[in-house]
Amino acid sequence: MSLTHPQTKHGHDEDLAVQPLFGLEGTTIPRHAIPDGELAPDVAYQIIHDELMLDGNARLNVATFVTTWMEPQAQKLMSECYDKNMIDKDEYPQTAEIEARCVKMLSRLWHAPEADEATGCSTTGSSEAAMLGGLALKRRWMQRRRAEGKPVDRPNLVMGINVQVCWEKLANYWDVEMRLVPMEGDRFHMSAEEAVKLCDENTIGVIAILGSTFDGSYEPVEEICEALDAFETETGLDIPVHVDGASGAFVAPFIDESLVWDFQLPRVASINASGHKYGLVYPGVGWVVWRDSAALPEDLIFWVNYLGDNMPTFALNFSRPGAQVVAQYYNFLRLGFEGYANVQGYARDVATRLSGEIEEIGPFELITRGDELPVFAFKVKDDVENFTVFDVSNALRERGWQVPAYTFPKNREDLAALRVVVRRGFTHDMADLLLADLNRQLPRLESQPAPVHDASSAAGFRH
Repeated sequence: MSLTHPQTKHGHDEDLAVQPLFGLEGTTIPRHAIPDGELAPDVAYQIIHDELMLDGNARLNVATFVTTWMEPQAQKLMSECYDKNMIDKDEYPQTAEIEARCVKMLSRLWHAPEADEATGCSTTGSSEAAMLGGLALKRRWMQRRRAEGKPVDRPNLVMGINVQVCWEKLANYWDVEMRLVPMEGDRFHMSAEEAVKLCDENTIGVIAILGSTFDGSYEPVEEICEALDAFETETGLDIPVHVDGASGAFVAPFIDESLVWDFQLPRVASINASGHKYGLVYPGVGWVVWRDSAALPEDLIFWVNYLGDNMPTFALNFSRPGAQVVAQYYNFLRLGFEGYANVQGYARDVATRLSGEIEEIGPFELITRGDELPVFAFKVKDDVENFTVFDVSNALRERGWQVPAYTFPKNREDLAALRVVVRRGFTHDMADLLLADLNRQLPRLESQPAPVHDASSAAGFRH
């Protein structure tokens, strides 16, 4: 079966009508089968172009963490590299060199002790990078247990319930028990105390999230490491930490320089990040970096020689375009440390100002303010009974805005919230437009006798 969004409707089984251009009046082509003959390239383009107009405007999508704007020069570089296969390092040696430079840059940015001999790679996204980090944790644990003559059939991984779905996939695909720390009260992510409670001799690692998708908050990586240090003193169990820095690993180094969360902490074994989120690249690139070569088991590395040379590979995907890696390098050169600090600092200024303005409107209460990730969540006040966050989300969609409304997980299923992600390209002016549209829709919402939408009927958003 084809995998589609659960709310996708397939109501059009008839053929597609072709516009009366180029002498094609009355022509149709099938929707769900390959046409018998050829079309002129302009005709094929126009058909697809017109249909894609029904998609939302990416710049108005404050649900996504993914980059929706890049400079024209970066786009030009990407267009020059679409045909380069990232895996073919012999045929495209300079693209491979650029990837290696990016890994070294990130190793230094995240304070790896052996940055000159950086261990890491690019991936298609942070999910693949996270899985590679998790696989390395599992393999290291298995090797240690076997050397001690102990069983390796019950590995577990400790994390907060706010983790992204990629960690559920890793646990499912590679038979690892997920030990989830639930939310509790006003604690919306994992604490050090709760993490240690779930650790035992079968724990392959603890996942600390630098930037939760639910509310934009940082988990206390340093406190988690300190708690695990104490746990090792008490039990002798040495449990590593992987930092899921999908978003925060490209934010904290630039505007939270006093925050200690990376390889400065000896217990941090690996870090993943999304180049296509706050790394500021269009979708299709992630990064994983290990503390040193010892943190990546050699038996996870494959050597291939049929592309012209004997080369190592340790990503899950094989062939993929080099365009996004080149675009990442462009950003590093173009912006530098100061430029990244300016971009992320501006995003945080927009987020904190906009969240404060929304708080002052009246019926809303902030959950977070955007002062960690430039992301904030807010709810409808408890005494508002005639509309929900799902009504607010649907009302804003009428103006083109995609603002996600969702319920929190165990043990806060009672909490429903809206979230705004501020990223490059979302300006103070756009924040004012969103605020104006929210104020424009409020009188209608406040005049409703009862809520119209709930979690089952509202537009769906996935983290």
